Amino acid sequence: MTLKAAIVGTGAVAHLHAEALAADPRVDLVAVANRGARRREEFADRWAVPGRHETLDSLLDGEDLDLVILCTPPELHREQTLAACAAGVHVLCEKPPALSLTELDEMQAAADAAGIAFGMVFQQRTGTAAAHVRSLLDSGELGRPLLAQCQTLWLRQDDYYAVDWRGTWDGEGGGTTFGHGIHQMDLLAHLLGDWAEVDARLWRLAREIEMEDASTAIIRFDNGVVATAVSSVLSPRETSYLRIDTELATIEVEHLYGHDRGSWRVTPARGVDPERARTWELPEDDEPSGHIPLVRAFVDAVAAGQPLPDLLTHARRPLELVAAIYASATHGRSVTPEVLDADERFTTGLRAEVTDLRPGAAGPASSASGRE
Repeated sequence: MTLKAAIVGTGAVAHLHAEALAADPRVDLVAVANRGARRREEFADRWAVPGRHETLDSLLDGEDLDLVILCTPPELHREQTLAACAAGVHVLCEKPPALSLTELDEMQAAADAAGIAFGMVFQQRTGTAAAHVRSLLDSGELGRPLLAQCQTLWLRQDDYYAVDWRGTWDGEGGGTTFGHGIHQMDLLAHLLGDWAEVDARLWRLAREIEMEDASTAIIRFDNGVVATAVSSVLSPRETSYLRIDTELATIEVEHLYGHDRGSWRVTPARGVDPERARTWELPEDDEPSGHIPLVRAFVDAVAAGQPLPDLLTHARRPLELVAAIYASATHGRSVTPEVLDADERFTTGLRAEVTDLRPGAAGPASSASGRE
């Protein structure tokens, strides 16, 4: 049976999903929805999509669908996911998955109640190299993981924030930690597991925006790993970098928006048997990270009627990490999962206190209720 798919939203990321669907003979892209007629028609013409709709409601009413991919702004994800669940249509949702933990919980609950698959797009988890590294860590072959670094050092200048909704809490839901750093922190958590404690600060150093343009955090994981995480939109040499030091090796990946075998490196510790270290080498048969393996995994599960793999689940964990960073910066204290879940300011939204260090700025500028 061929699955029938639709894409809602026709921005740049929608083309990545259309490419992934076109590469899979088990699924047909039969419809698209976008309020802007010109962009809708251009996208539909580019990918030869017959069904063309202005709204999600029109699409769900007018098409017989198996799955829908949401490529819309995050403030629409909750409403659109609930609508798709009510129609019995499986949902694959672009990141950020929601503007709050409460919204995400409501989306997951609706999917569970309807018995449909609800997948999240965190494509940095994909790729054969990442899977190989995770298997090495999970098996204990590299010894106990001890320290980690997570850096998302990007550059977004004034032209990026010229769009009216950018640089605002209402429009973006958060600063660079939420919009950019979440990807690499998700990969870190995918490799290391659940977090236990976060101690963080938010900084406004240069950009004329409401939120942070840089953040710094210390993250302690359940397995005892201590990690530092830095997110920035101020970095001329852009990079996304992850390092994990274990008892027997150092794992590193450096890339920008996607990684492959050449992006990764495993360095044995002094004294490790070279024959053993050779078994750690990355697979020659390499598939890069990206939307194609992620969409394929989603279609695999839907076609087989099986639960989604963890490439597509655990969406709450990266959103928790971001919310904990904002909560810690505002409270001026470390935050645990229990502390986070008990504070509605950060489960229902992410507005947080940011220390403003721009020349002439007054200092701390709070969008929350003040530090404790």
